Amino acid sequence: MTSSRWIALAALALTCSTPAIAKDWKTVTVAMEGSYAPWNQTDASGKIVGFEVDILNDVCARAKLECNIVAQDWDGVIPGLTAGKFDIVMDGMSITEERMKTIDFSIPYASSPVAFLADKNGPLAQLSNSGKMIDLSKDDAESKAALDTLRKELTGKNVGLQVSTTEATFADKYLKDVANVHEYKTTDEHDLDLMAGRIDVAFADTTYFLGTLAKPDAKDLAFVGPQFKGGPILGPGIGAAFRKTDKDLQDIYNKALKAALDDGSVSKYSMQWFKIDITK
Repeated sequence: MTSSRWIALAALALTCSTPAIAKDWKTVTVAMEGSYAPWNQTDASGKIVGFEVDILNDVCARAKLECNIVAQDWDGVIPGLTAGKFDIVMDGMSITEERMKTIDFSIPYASSPVAFLADKNGPLAQLSNSGKMIDLSKDDAESKAALDTLRKELTGKNVGLQVSTTEATFADKYLKDVANVHEYKTTDEHDLDLMAGRIDVAFADTTYFLGTLAKPDAKDLAFVGPQFKGGPILGPGIGAAFRKTDKDLQDIYNKALKAALDDGSVSKYSMQWFKIDITK
């Protein structure tokens, strides 16, 4: 074997045996949709503001990180994260088993069930189990009965939801074979179709719909049917997303986030943006 080949092999062996050096995190790029009010939304000046922006600013100040926010369409946040376009995603993302096959999450900073919105004077206004919270992590008789009833009452109905969400996964499992499921790029789009009567009901996060209901043109809309939380599809809460290779950044973020949760700062931001505490 020539000396040049020996040198090449030695270099390769050294490269393979040397552990990856942790990055010295000082500046991070954080992706948000910028159109998921009040979690994150774009104001009149073009700046992204909202509940998650306030959390991020707090966490980054505590962790002494420079954090830059970039706008990213919802269906591109996980591909963009894994491709290295940005370092963190904060976009009202539920922590689920399926997503954790690809990415990691922070500790939860909020918890919000999913719900249905419809015309309060329409045929779905009297949907069964309205106002009842169904915890799918229990997988009990009550949960199964509520799902069976929901399937019957939504048979043949037009259900609108955002693509690549936990609501889409829920609908794929429980509703797609009985209802006409319409997927939208943004939640604003299904809201507009609901108000125009092009769909019968919209399906999204409860806290997102609080923002919808605050709009003047949503005066004829109301929550209908049960709300759902937990289980493999909906998960234990909402957190920030990280690449699996960035455990060090995840640890830095978690330490600062825990401090903000413990001293009530995140609860304060929740009350400001939602008028309720969604951290509990």
